[in-house]
Amino acid sequence: MSKVGFIGLGIMGKPMAKNLVKAGYDLIVYDIVDAAVKELGEAGAQTAASIAEVAQAADVIVTMLPNSPHVKEVVLGAGGVLENAKEGTIVVDMSSISPIASQEIAAECSKKGVTLLDAPVSGGEPKAIDGTLAIMVGGDEAAFKKVEEMLLKMGSSAVLVGGIGSGNVTKLANQIIVALNIAAMSEAMVLATKNGVDPEKVYNAIRGGLAGSTVLDAKMPMVLSGNFNPGFRIELHIKDLQNALDCAHAVNSPIPLTAEVMEIMQALKVAGMEKNDHDAIIRHYEKLAGVEVRRD
Repeated sequence: MSKVGFIGLGIMGKPMAKNLVKAGYDLIVYDIVDAAVKELGEAGAQTAASIAEVAQAADVIVTMLPNSPHVKEVVLGAGGVLENAKEGTIVVDMSSISPIASQEIAAECSKKGVTLLDAPVSGGEPKAIDGTLAIMVGGDEAAFKKVEEMLLKMGSSAVLVGGIGSGNVTKLANQIIVALNIAAMSEAMVLATKNGVDPEKVYNAIRGGLAGSTVLDAKMPMVLSGNFNPGFRIELHIKDLQNALDCAHAVNSPIPLTAEVMEIMQALKVAGMEKNDHDAIIRHYEKLAGVEVRRD
C-alpha cells in the first residue's frame, strides 16, 4: 500500500495513528479537531483539510469514530469517503458500531468497488498507546490479508472472525464480558469492605485463582487508588451495551445480565459520572452499601 488514510483522531485514534507513523507508514490524517491533526502532523503524518482529501489520496483508509451514525456520515455522506475513493480502496472501520450498520455500509461500498472491513478493538487507551490492542475483524479474507501487517502495528493480535459485521458482534461479546467482570468485581469488593476485610488483600489473594482476570488486574488497582479517570468512558460503554441489546433483540437472544449492568451505567450517567472510566461502576455499589473500596 502506497498511502494510508486515517480519519478520527480521538482518545483511541490518535495513538493508533501515531503507531502507524512510527512503523513507517505514509499516513494522511483528518479529524474535525484541528489540534489533533496538528499533533499528528508534528509526529510525521501528512495532514488533510477534509475527508475527501484523505479518500482521494489513500489506498487504505482507517476510520476510528464514536458510533454508527458517524461512520455512515464519514463513509457514505456528501463529500465522504465513498464519493471520493478509488475503486479497489479498502476501508478498515475500527470503530465499535452496530453489526447491522457495518453490513449496510459494506453493501454501499461494494457498489463502487470499495471493500469494507469492520475491525473494532479492545484494550482501551493504554493498549492503543502501546500498540497492543486486540483487533477483531469481519469481512473479505483477501482484503484482511492485505491489511493484516498494518493492523499488527496497532495491535498484538488481529483475528478474522467471519464475514462483514462479525467483527462488531465479537466486540459486543467482549464488551458484555468486560462490563459484567467489572460489576462482579464491584459487588465482591464492596462485600469484602463492608465486612471489614482489606479489599487490597482480597484482590491479591484471589487474582491468581479462577476469579483472576485481565479486567480484575486492570481495574482493581485503579479503584484502590480512587482513579476514575477515563481509559474507557462509561458513556462509550453505554453505547456498546445499547448496540449489544439491539443486536440481541434482533436475533431473539436474551441477555438479562447485560441489561442489568446497562441500568447501573445509566444511573451513573444520571449522577454525572458518564465521563468517568467504567471502573466507576463500583461507585454505584459503594453508594448502595455506604462504603468506599480504597487502599488504606
